[in-house]
This record gives sequence, C-alpha cells and structure tokens, in this order.
Amino acid sequence: MDPFEVRVQFGALLKRLNATQLSIQKVVGFAIKYFRPCGEDLWDCILEECPKGSINSRINILYFLDSLCETCLLVKSRFQSSNQGDSNALNDLYVSFVTRDLGKIVEAVIPEGRQGLPNLVSTTQILENWRSKRVIDPHKIDEVLTALNARPVPADEPKSSSHHTSSHHHLSRNDIFKRIEEDRERHKRLRERRWVQPISHNPSFILPQLSSFMPLSDDMDDQLALDIEFDNEWEATSDWNEDDDELVLEEKDVCFPAEGEGPMDLS
Repeated sequence: MDPFEVRVQFGALLKRLNATQLSIQKVVGFAIKYFRPCGEDLWDCILEECPKGSINSRINILYFLDSLCETCLLVKSRFQSSNQGDSNALNDLYVSFVTRDLGKIVEAVIPEGRQGLPNLVSTTQILENWRSKRVIDPHKIDEVLTALNARPVPADEPKSSSHHTSSHHHLSRNDIFKRIEEDRERHKRLRERRWVQPISHNPSFILPQLSSFMPLSDDMDDQLALDIEFDNEWEATSDWNEDDDELVLEEKDVCFPAEGEGPMDLS
C-alpha cells in the first residue's frame, strides 16, 4: 500500500477502536507493521484523531498507546537479542513519539473543565504504570502529572446555564452504559497485567535482569534502581499498627521464652 492508503486505513481503525483487546491489538499490529515506511504519518494521524473523538474514544486511544508502547519495547528487545542488523535503526519505535508528545496527548484525553473528569483516574493510572515500569522517562511523567495537578478545580455549572451551551459536556445514557462496560473490560486487563513483571524485556547481554524497561545508567537517580517487585510489595504493605506490635511480642515469646519455660520447639 502507498502511504496515503496506509494513513486512511489507520484512521478508519482508530475511529472504530474500542476497549476490547481484539480491537486494540488489531490497531497495534497495523501500526507496528507500517512503522518503517509510515511511522511519522501514523503518529500524526493519532495526534489528529485524539482531540476529535468523544471522551470515551479518547481514553480508548490512550489505552491503545499503552499496549503500543509495550509491544514496541518487546519488538525492540527481541530485535536486539537476535542481533539482526543495527539495533539503533529501530530506536524505540513509537515510544519516543509518545514521550515527545505526552503533554499533548494528556491535554487531548483530559480536556480542561468537567468534560475531562471521566478520564482523569484512568489516565493517571496509565501514567503511574508507565513510570513504575520505566516505559517512559519518570521525569517526563512527573512533569505531566504536575501540570495536571496544577489545573484549577472545575466549578459546578450554574443551574441557569443554557442547555444548548452545556449539553456537549454530558454523556448520553447509551454512552454512559458503554463507558461502564468498557471500564470493566479495561480494569480486568489492568488486574491481569499487575502481576506480570516485564523482566524478559531486558536482554541479558545488555543489562542485569532488572524489572524495568528503561536501562539504568550512572547519571540516573537512585529511585530508578528500585525493582518493580520491591515497588509492588512496598505499595501493598500497610503502615505499622497495633497488630504488628502484638505479632512481634508473640514472636519474641516463642523465640526467647521467659525463665522457667521450656525451649522453643523446632520440630
């Protein structure tokens, strides 16, 4: 196909995109397949299509980018591990585009005002996931999250406002039910991926097997050297409380019995 036909077909796929993995993987496969001849054009198509769609379609595009970034890093790591040609020719595929235009993407997915509130939580989850797995430079993620937090809190619309001026900010009943179903599908996918550690994405001949996408270097912060497993355990561990005090005392009594008591049973 010529570049124009590739762009037209890709735009049609984006317009039909939904929350199912079948739909997302179909668009991801198309984007990866035509990256070499039309990568820049396809990325421009994504940037143009994202602000045009509804709130639901915009968050679908962001989840598509999540799968696209993961697939790009998998393709790159396999290309490097097989030593097929110059690994620099691939760069980071679409990941470098996402990093470069991350601010524009978030602005489109979460427009200012109450209209963007439905996408706020899901977008923040994706950004945090990219940061924890080092898919994108954590400093870039911090910049975008800081800009989001600096936005003014949207005020409630006055009751006297015209229905015609505010109707485009509200979802229809069908859109609401569709969003509920799509959110259920996305959250199920997130729960499945939460326990999948991307250890295999770092070729062993390049780096130690750290659970991160981004390679570590001497000039990076110590925070980047934390393992994904440690991050997960740290986030899942509760604060110290009275139950912990009682558990420590029980363990102490078992290991160090008082005078006159028998020794600890090690059988």
